[in-house]
Amino acid sequence: MTGPTPPAPESVPPRPVLEPGPGPAATATAKEPGPPPLGRFLARAAAVTAGLTVAGAVLGLVRDQTIARIYGASTESDAFLIAWTVPEMAATLLIEDAMALLLVPAFSHAITRRAAAARTSGQDPVRELVAATLPRLFGALAALTGLLILFAPQFVRALAPGFADPALAVDCTRLTALTVLSYGTAGYFSAVLRAHGSFLPPAGVYIASNIGIIGTTLLLNSLWGVRAAAAGVAVGGVLMVLVQLPAFLRRTAWRARRPRRAGRPRPAPPLVGLAVVAPIMLFAAGRQSQVLVERFLASSLPGGAISHLNYAQKVAQLPMVLSLMFCTVTFPVIAKAVAAGDREGARRRVENDLALAGLVVLLGTALILGYAPQLVEVLFQRGAFTAEDTGTTAAVMRVYAAGLLGHTLVGALGRPFFSAGRPTWYPFAAMAAGLIVTVAAGTAAAGPWGVYGIAAANAAGICATALLLLFGLGSRVVAIEVGAIGRTLARLGAAAGAAALAGRLAAPLTADPLLSLALGALLVPAVFAAAGLALRAPEIVHLLALTRQRIRHVR
Repeated sequence: MTGPTPPAPESVPPRPVLEPGPGPAATATAKEPGPPPLGRFLARAAAVTAGLTVAGAVLGLVRDQTIARIYGASTESDAFLIAWTVPEMAATLLIEDAMALLLVPAFSHAITRRAAAARTSGQDPVRELVAATLPRLFGALAALTGLLILFAPQFVRALAPGFADPALAVDCTRLTALTVLSYGTAGYFSAVLRAHGSFLPPAGVYIASNIGIIGTTLLLNSLWGVRAAAAGVAVGGVLMVLVQLPAFLRRTAWRARRPRRAGRPRPAPPLVGLAVVAPIMLFAAGRQSQVLVERFLASSLPGGAISHLNYAQKVAQLPMVLSLMFCTVTFPVIAKAVAAGDREGARRRVENDLALAGLVVLLGTALILGYAPQLVEVLFQRGAFTAEDTGTTAAVMRVYAAGLLGHTLVGALGRPFFSAGRPTWYPFAAMAAGLIVTVAAGTAAAGPWGVYGIAAANAAGICATALLLLFGLGSRVVAIEVGAIGRTLARLGAAAGAAALAGRLAAPLTADPLLSLALGALLVPAVFAAAGLALRAPEIVHLLALTRQRIRHVR
């Protein structure tokens, strides 16, 4: 499979027009012209990415439903979730954040040099970058996998010192440790393909992974118990690599190189040195460390606490995942704009990405705040997952929702910081400050408020990081209009508050949870749009205008 047809890799594509609507900058000054319509290629890429991401998220819910139905919220499910920390960390570091933040700019810069290099040295900067990085990465990941398998008991003891059955968690961790190698390889393939404008195979990796987990769990559960789910994680990692391998080979096919012409300069070195790698890896690790803090603190609480936090977080973060899909598609464009010196294009892209991501995540937040019990009951309440588990998970989910905008802003703002391929430690410093808030607040709140205090600490820490990144970006990388962005997000937040209140009042009026949730899926967006129009939120105004335009065009 291949993604949407990209621009020819031998030339720098013209800067696409990306803005879906008049973002914050457009409202900041009357002299700035309104943004042009969304580029066709990126609109199609975003639609493909979002569609496959939704499919992967649905399968992820089926995966969680399968585990909840078989193991409930118990010591067994907690053991699996301790082991699940490994693929969670690997996905963040090796597929999404760190690998993408490192390699997408590097390959985007290499692609922009292809034409000049072909005329001068006869070399291909893209293939030279693959040759310089992939073998070393594979060797490092294989060594790290071996170490994690060997020291799995120490890993479990450090992560969950109060856990009742460490032997089971160690067995599961040794199986999930294999994802370090498979996820790292899959993440490398994803970054290369996205830089080339191929988004379909990378967007399909979580579909492949969840199919592997679900299938292996159902097939081997009677023999291995919860270890079958851990084995499924390992199988899913292999499928993530295989689903991208054909497209990767087509994009980086090895060809005989022409001899270098005398006197011609060598292509620029890859932008993947240690000085660039270290801050990216630490930033991504810090972001995922919030989960480690949660599980460390929850391991001493009664059995099932880790599971309640996990199920709540998985559902609550779905709006965040969807909101960042457009940022995933536009990240290579930001990197190429920065490489070409187009600071204005990068600024407009970042501002509009933040506004669009905020709109999506705040609408999802309103639905979660209004209908959390119905969501959990429909998704999980069956088998070993009881009504009591539903009540606890739903309450935790509502607490998590307070930090969803912060999570989204951190994900969206991290990309432009690293788009230039130059070392920058500011994102890591911001993430470390937020992590300190999480640790301090969680330690203080876990005792009196249990899982609710841990979830609240997560929200507080990530929101602190988001504020630091938002105010730091303009003075360091892209001169965004922080005040205008803040006003846009405030209007969208007020609209989300009105929609959440309407949902909270209407949800108990319908006894059947599925019907109540279906009605809420209509009520919450309607109230959100009406409140947004009343508050003159620019993204909602433009979105409704664009919808009417599309309807007239279809007619």
